[in-house]
Amino acid sequence: MEKITQGHHGSLSLDMVQDNISKLKQLFPELITEDASGAKIDVDVLKELVGNQVIDGDKERYNFTWHGKAAARRLAQTPSTGTLRPCKEESKDWDTTQNLFIEGDNLEVLKLLQKSYHKKVKMIYIDPPYNTGKDFIYKDNFKDNIANYKKITGQIDAEGNPLNSNSETSGRYHTNWLNMMYPRLKLARNLLRDDGVIFISIDEAELANLVRVCDEFFGEENRLGVIVWKKKTNGNNMGYIPPVHDYFLAYAKIVSDNCLLGFPLTDQFLEKTYSNPDNDPRGPWTTSDLSANHVGPYFQITNPETGDQFLPPNGRYWVFGENEVKKRISEGRIIFGKSGTGRPIQKKFLNERTSMRRKAESWWDKHGMNEDGTSEVGELLSPKIFSHPKPSITIKHLSNICTQNDDLVLDFFAGSGTTAHAVMQLNKEDGGNRKFIMVQLPEMTGEKSDAYKAGFKTIAEISKERIRCTAKKIMKDAPGYIGDLGFKVFKLDSSNIKPWDADFENLEQMILGADDSLKEDRSAKDVLYEILLKYGLDLTLPIEEHVLAGKTVHNIGCGALMICLDDEITLDVVNAIGELKKELQPEVMRVVFKDAGFADPVVKTNAIQVLKQFGIDDVKSI
Repeated sequence: MEKITQGHHGSLSLDMVQDNISKLKQLFPELITEDASGAKIDVDVLKELVGNQVIDGDKERYNFTWHGKAAARRLAQTPSTGTLRPCKEESKDWDTTQNLFIEGDNLEVLKLLQKSYHKKVKMIYIDPPYNTGKDFIYKDNFKDNIANYKKITGQIDAEGNPLNSNSETSGRYHTNWLNMMYPRLKLARNLLRDDGVIFISIDEAELANLVRVCDEFFGEENRLGVIVWKKKTNGNNMGYIPPVHDYFLAYAKIVSDNCLLGFPLTDQFLEKTYSNPDNDPRGPWTTSDLSANHVGPYFQITNPETGDQFLPPNGRYWVFGENEVKKRISEGRIIFGKSGTGRPIQKKFLNERTSMRRKAESWWDKHGMNEDGTSEVGELLSPKIFSHPKPSITIKHLSNICTQNDDLVLDFFAGSGTTAHAVMQLNKEDGGNRKFIMVQLPEMTGEKSDAYKAGFKTIAEISKERIRCTAKKIMKDAPGYIGDLGFKVFKLDSSNIKPWDADFENLEQMILGADDSLKEDRSAKDVLYEILLKYGLDLTLPIEEHVLAGKTVHNIGCGALMICLDDEITLDVVNAIGELKKELQPEVMRVVFKDAGFADPVVKTNAIQVLKQFGIDDVKSI
């Protein structure tokens, strides 16, 4: 029976290096060689397969690099040995909600989500710390990021302050910020669906660098554009040209027609754009130019009533050919203005639109401002407890142009919880069932801050309470609303599985306790969700409990995974699990036991053979 362990080979998150090697092996098995240390790539064979002309060894080529980039890349590929522990008491509607709120260092959390949410996210929105010289920098520890995370959040003592300012005089002003962003963006891309989109808030200081990093990860060809967002009415005389705007940088995973849907057409827009001045029985229509700047038909169009003739404007061509133009004139689909001045234009009917949405343009000056975000949080919670939160209406507009139905939205710099607020509000307005995953570091608020005085010890506490208050407001505004207004809380922590860390001064006791691989302060629910992450299953899957032969068995995904963490497991329990498979008839059933939970070694040995008789081949212990 294979055992699930903690450590490098039993790590919870996706091992991206091994995953990349596996993908290469599938495509080019001749690339892979094996030795005592594992799989290796033969670079000489790679050169033969692709040709020397495509191997880039020119040191003078254009590239974007900085000190620490290689380490940041390695950091993204280092698996996490942490886990996410459920916190039902801080959650809302735990048993029914599909939304997640995760407290933790977002780098580690992104690693842990790699299996369960690979290619499942339609939209990522992040508002990372701007590089102002005052915002804290996430200090990532290559060796043990979980320990580093606990120091940052004050869970264990640490000498010095892991959170520091990033002064321009340090000589690493841009480098520190890039090293923080690089691994997180690399991991985030893996979670996007092929038609997924990422929006990143940024200001002037790092816009150019952010574009270069995103071009590297997503490809310049997948850059959708930059939205200039007017965030305030004046720049308070800051700098030579006071700034009144920020940017939303947008990239697609792979550009397609499904990436951006556009804004739904409002009744006001339709009334303003489409009318029916001639009572055309085909319905409301709007006018559209008959010429285009691409090469096409070039001929004279004659007004049949006046004899006036028209050629396309200089440098342009007609959209349709001559026969199609004559046909459309006869159908009243091409109209002319007054004699001598009225160039031909075409009618476009409302019922002929292929989409009831319109593209979002790059200039946003009517989509919320900073003061809206500040007053919004003040009304929901308390004034002055969060600096410069984005207004929910702004993020709602971003969500509106690329998500619909039950799409999944991720924000791993959740801050005050604006994105969750926006998703819930948009669902209420258009009847959607979008889901969200919020990730926020439980950064301490500071004892002298307004937030601390209002009872919020961490930023994560502000965010969770803001989501709760948003849910209450939605229910107040729309009594009877049945949409999902809850969220499950999980918190980053070290694995529930004990590492093998021999204490030679107390080796006998270590060996005697080796059979019990789980930490004493962890619950069955903690272990349960660690296993879900291990198997790459959604953390919001329904979990049903069965009592089989007196033992509790957790049924995840209608029989896809069965987990029993009780002690004194007998073959009666094992047979009952097999009978349950016959009843549920899942396509594949996997079973996990606690390694020390069997009544005796004979039961453990026979359990595998018994379950094989029921067609269950994937049996593991933890």
